[in-house]
Amino acid sequence: MNFDFSDDQQAIKRTANEFLAARFRPERVRELAEAKTYDEDAWREMAELGWSGIFIGEEHGGQELGTVELIILMEELGYALAPVPFLSSAAAGLALQYAGSDEQKERWLPGLASGELTGTVGLARDGEARLVPDGDSADVIVLAGPDGGVVVERSAADVEPFESMDATRRFARVRAQGGDPLPGDLLAALDCISTAVAAENVGVAQRAMEMAVAYARERKQFDRPIGAYQAVSHRCAQMLLEVEGSRSGVYYAAWCADSEPESRSLAASSAKAYASDAGWRVCSSSLQVHGGIGFTWEHDLHFFLKRAKTNALMFGSAAEHRERVAQRSGLEAPAAVA
Repeated sequence: MNFDFSDDQQAIKRTANEFLAARFRPERVRELAEAKTYDEDAWREMAELGWSGIFIGEEHGGQELGTVELIILMEELGYALAPVPFLSSAAAGLALQYAGSDEQKERWLPGLASGELTGTVGLARDGEARLVPDGDSADVIVLAGPDGGVVVERSAADVEPFESMDATRRFARVRAQGGDPLPGDLLAALDCISTAVAAENVGVAQRAMEMAVAYARERKQFDRPIGAYQAVSHRCAQMLLEVEGSRSGVYYAAWCADSEPESRSLAASSAKAYASDAGWRVCSSSLQVHGGIGFTWEHDLHFFLKRAKTNALMFGSAAEHRERVAQRSGLEAPAAVA
């Protein structure tokens, strides 16, 4: 069996890596984070490349590729820490594609596919979602609750922006009464959204690990690179193990979404739980390798650590997804990881 990307998938990954590296150099990410804004020009360019509609059906203006292709983009966006509303709009597109009525799809998906509209999804309880990415700017908001989901326009909702620890992404609290109910399979959409967030954490962890390895090669103590000492080299090896483990879980979940839907939920929760914990641990280990410089505002590492931690809480924490895995497997849930 061939586990490699196809030629088209390799081209998507290569193009995304080159595009994002050029548009989001560390100094540009810092500039946008400190200004608390996004790069609108880069977002328009992504839409022109077809990224915003990569998984949306051709009948609604998308490319009609698969979840794997979406996950490839999400990993690269995490690696670049790109301050754009891609994740939130992709989440809305997934919710509408899986769970929307024909009328809802016709109304919203073409705009989301072209990038002319943006959307988001929030997990709501009692009509309120507390951690909604880009809720203050989205044209369409999907609120997913225990009893199903509804679609609301931003103008019909009570939206309260707030600052999270992640300065590279905007968040809001959203409250809404009523809304247009989603008749389809919202749980399938949430599985794919969870996998997308996990993929972004893979990219974040990969970048934090590379930063640590580069520093360990350059920084010297007693005339030797600190990477030559076991305490540092073993920490870097553990980072690699967790990055690759996360990546394997995420791409398996994406494959299940496209090819084995009966395994999708279990794979998605497994991937989200592992990548949530691993993203935080890898970034924390990278900080330890960097030592005192890693704790400073002037170093870029804290942006990655904060994105990893916030991603770990979005669309279900690691503990919540482990509980879900345990329930589906008929097992007792393991204790939460600190």
